[in-house]
Amino acid sequence: MNDISKIVGARIRSYRLQQGLTQEELAELASLHNTYIGQVERGEKNLTIISLEKILSALGITFSDFFAYMQSSDNNINTASECYELINKKSEEEQNIIKAILLNIDHLMKK
Repeated sequence: MNDISKIVGARIRSYRLQQGLTQEELAELASLHNTYIGQVERGEKNLTIISLEKILSALGITFSDFFAYMQSSDNNINTASECYELINKKSEEEQNIIKAILLNIDHLMKK
């Protein structure tokens, strides 16, 4: 499967894990088969727009939020997107600490 399928699948897995759902629970919420969810997360299956809508709806995520930070260049995730994915997995408290660190670094770099 191509890189975009793997990127989309990894994002779905990330959101699912953040919500503490198993593949089976997500499949049930989305009215899809659990093996299909696994295949999608591994980038083995191409999603239809309808299936993606079911998954995002089950996760409570809009299309615009899902694709907001997903950029690719020659099918590679750029650095900002990779950082987003890393930070997005952290708790709100951890995210605030990371933000403060980045703001301090930015301030120091402007001097």
